[in-house]
Amino acid sequence: MVNKNDFLYARSRYYGQTKPENLAFNANLQEFSQRINYISNLVKSGKIPPHEAYQHIKALWKILKRSKKQLNIGK
Repeated sequence: MVNKNDFLYARSRYYGQTKPENLAFNANLQEFSQRINYISNLVKSGKIPPHEAYQHIKALWKILKRSKKQLNIGK
């Protein structure tokens, strides 16, 4: 039997360099991707207008960017 949370919030395996900050950023990146997918589906089904989706995505992007900076990824 499949756990509902595992189905809704699927996580893929991490293949990069195993460091705590990389693993944390990978988790943040996967959450970002999942939320973008939900927002996209809400727009496609007409539940929210595109300009509202844009604002949500912009806010999520800022959070992801801040996470990258705080974890010192890519330096």
